[in-house]
Amino acid sequence: MKTSVLAALLLAAAALPAMAQSGPTMEEQMACRSDASKFCAEHVGKPPQMNACLRENKTKLSDGCRKVVESRGG
Repeated sequence: MKTSVLAALLLAAAALPAMAQSGPTMEEQMACRSDASKFCAEHVGKPPQMNACLRENKTKLSDGCRKVVESRGG
């Protein structure tokens, strides 16, 4: 359980950092945590690839994550 919580936090931290010069807020990270895990887990720790993956899967994302991706140019 601890490992999955740590993995989720790392995933959330890596989900959107390269979408803008300022990093994502905690709320933005949390909005995309489950979507990043579901659609883009292979890109954890690779912000450019994670961001591209989230943009590519935008139609499948939750409303909250889709809004974050769109607000950051995706």
